[in-house]
Amino acid sequence: MKRADVPIWEKYTLTIEEAAQYFRIGENKLRRLAEENLTAGWVLMNGNRIQIKRKQFEKVIDALDAREQF
Repeated sequence: MKRADVPIWEKYTLTIEEAAQYFRIGENKLRRLAEENLTAGWVLMNGNRIQIKRKQFEKVIDALDAREQF
């Protein structure tokens, strides 16, 4: 059975690399944000790998004022 690749916009969690591409945020900045917010609802640790919960992080970004910086 061949594993079907799930489109990035349908994935529940994203790697740092995928999230950086999807949200157009640098990998280093995204990694730093995740490490500073490990207890946030949008961060999931899979062993020592950070996963970003896509929909929850979208809500965080939507709540930001366009003039705010991360």
